[in-house]
Amino acid sequence: MGHKILVIEDEPGLLFMLKDSLETEGYRIVVAEDGEAGIKAVEEEHPDLILLDVMLPKRNGWEVCRILRNNGVETPIIMLTVKNQISDKVLGFRLGADDYVTKPFSMMELISRIEARLRRKLPLDQQPELYHFGNVKIDFKHFQAFKNENLIRLSIKEWRILEFFIKNRNKLITRDQLLSAIWGYESVPFTRTVDMHICKIRQKIEDDPKNPEFLITVHWAGYKFCSDEDIK
Repeated sequence: MGHKILVIEDEPGLLFMLKDSLETEGYRIVVAEDGEAGIKAVEEEHPDLILLDVMLPKRNGWEVCRILRNNGVETPIIMLTVKNQISDKVLGFRLGADDYVTKPFSMMELISRIEARLRRKLPLDQQPELYHFGNVKIDFKHFQAFKNENLIRLSIKEWRILEFFIKNRNKLITRDQLLSAIWGYESVPFTRTVDMHICKIRQKIEDDPKNPEFLITVHWAGYKFCSDEDIK
């Protein structure tokens, strides 16, 4: 059976079009027409991906996204909105959204973005559980990180960046690769955004952030997470 997608949208015409088009592509579709119903549907249906409108009754899309991420929901979220200002996009990504599609959009583009997000989502039985490097422990199962047994507080984006590096350890990762994997294609096209997040992560995991041992810079190329430990 196809992946299950939850569509949280209150505009009847668009909701019908999304449901019909995505079911034609082989997806199983669950719908919710307001923010509160959407949160409940996530809890009950456990979708593989969420299409989330911003302008919703009861709770808007920003609130829904924030609540889901605060509750530990890691399901990919693609925001649907008429807003197209860069500040709106940045807000969505800061709240934990994975991608952002501005109305009106083509179904071909949306389906391509859905497929890209689902390819990046590992099945649960392939998810690693624990990873150690130096005096840092990463608990993937419970979404927690510790240094010297003390909890490290990571933002959603910091967590995803660190997880991406660990899963691609000892490989060169370019800034463009990170932007594509973490922020989504054409989302926030500023490589300085990556550098700022890397700096914050180093402050939390490295003993000497100015001379990092694990998350190192490869000059003129990108970054590399160096570790010989195996994921368990």
